[in-house]
Amino acid sequence: MNAQPLAFLRTILFGLFFYGGSVPIVIVAFIILPFSQFRLQSMARGWGGYHYLCARYILGIRVRIEGDIPEQQVLLAIKHESFFETIELLRIFNRPAVVAKKELSRIPLWSQIARTYGMIFIDRDGGAAALRKLMGEVRHFVGQGRSIVIYPEGGSIPPGEQPALQAGFAGLYKLAKLPVVPIALNSGTVYPRRGFVKYAGVVTYKIGDFIPAGLGREEIEARVHTAINVLNGPERKLST
Repeated sequence: MNAQPLAFLRTILFGLFFYGGSVPIVIVAFIILPFSQFRLQSMARGWGGYHYLCARYILGIRVRIEGDIPEQQVLLAIKHESFFETIELLRIFNRPAVVAKKELSRIPLWSQIARTYGMIFIDRDGGAAALRKLMGEVRHFVGQGRSIVIYPEGGSIPPGEQPALQAGFAGLYKLAKLPVVPIALNSGTVYPRRGFVKYAGVVTYKIGDFIPAGLGREEIEARVHTAINVLNGPERKLST
């Protein structure tokens, strides 16, 4: 069997196992929602682990982490190429709060669980009121000692593209008063953001050096932009 039909078959099996197995996880998470945020966070990490197992043994996707996973509270600035890392970060990092686009808040049931876990839904067109709400939620989770995840380019980016950082990143960096750990990755080559078929291969996370809090806007944006794009370039091609 050549690569494309095999990848298609693997993708079908992955969908059956991962999404089918996720349904009871979401149901149980909704049941415990009013009782224990800690258990919900543990379930989220377990869900991330389940996704990893499905990706590893059905899709043939391996994960390589270069650098040290931060143990202290930080602002995690992550390159975003696909759905893959949005679940992986629950497994890799210690209960991070995650800044996400507001469209995800419209998913019934799941959005309630996500909010309780620590998802911060951002409305980029919401004006001053939305900004105040975002600031309040960030302060809340920073006060709990949790790291904050942000995709500073604003959304999922096709492999090889390096857009400027969104304006809100520098504001959140200033508000959080946390050191930044930039993370580059290349998930889009095997787990495309829009394409259906997923491919066997290696997803690399390159964890950059700590960047201190308190830098000026131009410097922090330049350093983060460079660091999250070290695995990206126009020569990258989608695996087939």
